[in-house]
Amino acid sequence: MMPLFTCKKFRLTLALVTLLSPMFAQTANDRVSAITSAIRGGEFEKALQLIQPALQESPKNPQLWMLQGLAHSGKGDQKAALSSYQNALKIAPDYLPALEGAAQLEYEAGSPSAIPLLRHVLRLSPNEPTSHAMLAVLAYKNRDCATAVQHFAQSGSLLDSQPGALQEYGACLMELRQTEKAIPVFQRILASHPDDPRARRGLAVVQLTAEQPEAALTTLQPLLAAGNPDVSTMQVAAAAYEANKDTPNAVKTLHDAIVKDPHNVALYVDFANLAMTHQSFQAGINLMNAGLNLEPKAADLYLARGVLYVQIADYERAEADFEKAELLDPRQTLSAAAQGMIAEEQNQNDPDRALATVRSKLAKKPGDAFLWYLQAAILAQKAPAPGSAEFQQAVQSAKKAITLQPTLSAAHNVLGKLYLQAGQNASAIKECRLALQGNPADQTALYHLIVALRKTNDQGEIPDLLKRLATARQDATKEEADHNRYKLVVSSGKGSD
Repeated sequence: MMPLFTCKKFRLTLALVTLLSPMFAQTANDRVSAITSAIRGGEFEKALQLIQPALQESPKNPQLWMLQGLAHSGKGDQKAALSSYQNALKIAPDYLPALEGAAQLEYEAGSPSAIPLLRHVLRLSPNEPTSHAMLAVLAYKNRDCATAVQHFAQSGSLLDSQPGALQEYGACLMELRQTEKAIPVFQRILASHPDDPRARRGLAVVQLTAEQPEAALTTLQPLLAAGNPDVSTMQVAAAAYEANKDTPNAVKTLHDAIVKDPHNVALYVDFANLAMTHQSFQAGINLMNAGLNLEPKAADLYLARGVLYVQIADYERAEADFEKAELLDPRQTLSAAAQGMIAEEQNQNDPDRALATVRSKLAKKPGDAFLWYLQAAILAQKAPAPGSAEFQQAVQSAKKAITLQPTLSAAHNVLGKLYLQAGQNASAIKECRLALQGNPADQTALYHLIVALRKTNDQGEIPDLLKRLATARQDATKEEADHNRYKLVVSSGKGSD
């Protein structure tokens, strides 16, 4: 899904009236004046024709190379423009107009080469807001929110005309848990887009995350009062009602949202959380059943129902739901970090390509435990038959990871799963317990331990383990709900070029 506030490309103010006039105020060179006039008038081809003889006479003049860059850029030939700016910088490395021009082109091309250029600009002009803004956007794209926030803060009022960048600023503050600082940023977005429901919802999400449910409801009120609010607004409103201790309105709003969008799995999960909070376990189970009738392959619904079954001590059904959830979504067996990395490595669910990437990294860093774990995890995701070459390689990779880093719980989890598949239940139990030493709330280890114990007919521990699993899953669901609200924040606002 494209962000609703797409980030505009910042455009440097290269207006010749302000940039070039001081530069050439003291020169009597009529040829340069003619070049300047041609560029100012948009006659870029004429400017290039005039520049050629001037450069032949003065090939070491950085101003002429910069002018040639402007002319090429005006014609849309960004490659030639960049080459001209680079020639200017070879002659005069601190020549600010050429630095800014080159940085702009590299930024628009999405090149990492923009970063050192922009930093150079800021060494010469520390308070230049456009360079700060561009560095902030690049840092955001590189998932470096700490750096992004620093530069966004120094971009000043420039961001008010760049809603996409302002949105990214707010999203980074949310990611860094600086919700109090994020609120005024989203208020600025709403002020510039007062009629956009996404901007209003974005502010409400931030207020709710900052534990200001009354403020969130006030922000949402115009959307709710207008009638027929969208499902995303209703979802946020339901969370705000519940946080404001108005459970009847929370239940009604969430129920109405489900009626409006009965295939939206997240709404059912939110209802399951409400049912858990208020100990309405059977009501929650009934609604999960309804959701599963419509979305029978939704792993999250099986997980939610399994947690509810635990609360009524129906352990057999709970275990069956957890098993079904893992079958539907094998990613449940991976740590969050590994999921993210594997998702990046895989190109459109291409595990072979992911494997090749990890192996190429292992060739350079054979002592990296996490890479060995990733290799084991990707191989395990391919579901190799026990005893096959791939299966054995997965086992050996997980063992190698543990040898290098004995406390790597994720590797113990993968090895435990593989042992479980091979029928080596005692070894699986050992690996699960080792994983739980590092993280007692590890859902994967808890689930596999339950399965392994059941296969050994040692079931005395299972009810307590199911309760631990249900608690861990409930806590994770709440965290996921917060993260999903962040997604609403990241999507808030109005699209722009």
